Amino acid sequence: MASKNLTRYTISFVVLLILLTVFFVMNITIGSVNIPLGDVVAAITGKQQSPIVVDIRLPRAIAVVLLGAALSISGFLLQTFFNNPIAGPFILGISSGAKLVVSLVMVFLMNVGIASSSGVLVIAAFVGAMISMGFVLLVSQKVHRMSALIICGVMIGYICSAITDFVVTFADDSNIVNLHNWSLGSFSGISWDNVYTILLVAGLALIASFLLSKPIGAFQMGETYAQNMGVNIKLFRVALILLSSLLAATVTAFAGPISFVGIAVPHLVKTMMQTSKPLVVMPGCMLGGAAFCLMCDLIARIAFAPVELSISSVTAVFGAPIVIYMMITKHKGRM
Repeated sequence: MASKNLTRYTISFVVLLILLTVFFVMNITIGSVNIPLGDVVAAITGKQQSPIVVDIRLPRAIAVVLLGAALSISGFLLQTFFNNPIAGPFILGISSGAKLVVSLVMVFLMNVGIASSSGVLVIAAFVGAMISMGFVLLVSQKVHRMSALIICGVMIGYICSAITDFVVTFADDSNIVNLHNWSLGSFSGISWDNVYTILLVAGLALIASFLLSKPIGAFQMGETYAQNMGVNIKLFRVALILLSSLLAATVTAFAGPISFVGIAVPHLVKTMMQTSKPLVVMPGCMLGGAAFCLMCDLIARIAFAPVELSISSVTAVFGAPIVIYMMITKHKGRM
């Protein structure tokens, strides 16, 4: 049995790495201007000048990898916290709360003529995510069914989105288009400065999340078991809230709200590997989330080029059916 599991894990990781590599290369080489792989390598190594590769596509692809991994782990942490596979930052309204506060800060800074820095956007998104998380936690104490909690989360998301749309109308005409695209979800406009900030914030949060693998594994066996294993439940829950909110906030700050990735990818990884062990699932979620977002971003860019679709629209097309399937199978399991 152990050898079969090891073989399954190895094959799964190899498949995910291949998909990640293929989609990463395709994102850099394919677009409004197709660039041969040899020219891409020459541009990256400095042997050839190519602003499209170095200044536009490469930082965008790296950001998609980091943000896709962050979004998937955020979903996994929320699913662990609520002990439900349907929980996710978008479904529970956490991403929408982050979007609302970021839009308020962006519009205010635009109106006073101050450029929004990456650090300010991350802080604003984190504050918004924590406010929404606070409402979700408050509701979770009043209702005991996950379906009711999800409905409340969706309602919170709608309210935040409505207020965001109202706020966007007060932006200057020259900034409305970019702000509108961001509010719908988009990886466009990512710079190297953004990549460095994402790498610092999301990278540290991902490392911290991975270090919680053993407590998460114990928590999956039940609170009593985790306490007997020496896990401080209150501190553990706070860590899950902070890390999941920070990861979701980082994604929202730079790419806007992105739907269903935080739910669909962990489910697909668990199904592929046939396990829920955090030491195995979390690295798989990072690779799977990165590959999934790269694929969706590629489709968003080239499906109706030169018009670019919102990334959230594409992720919904692939992620929503998975969530519906999960809800149906879970309901059948209770019958």
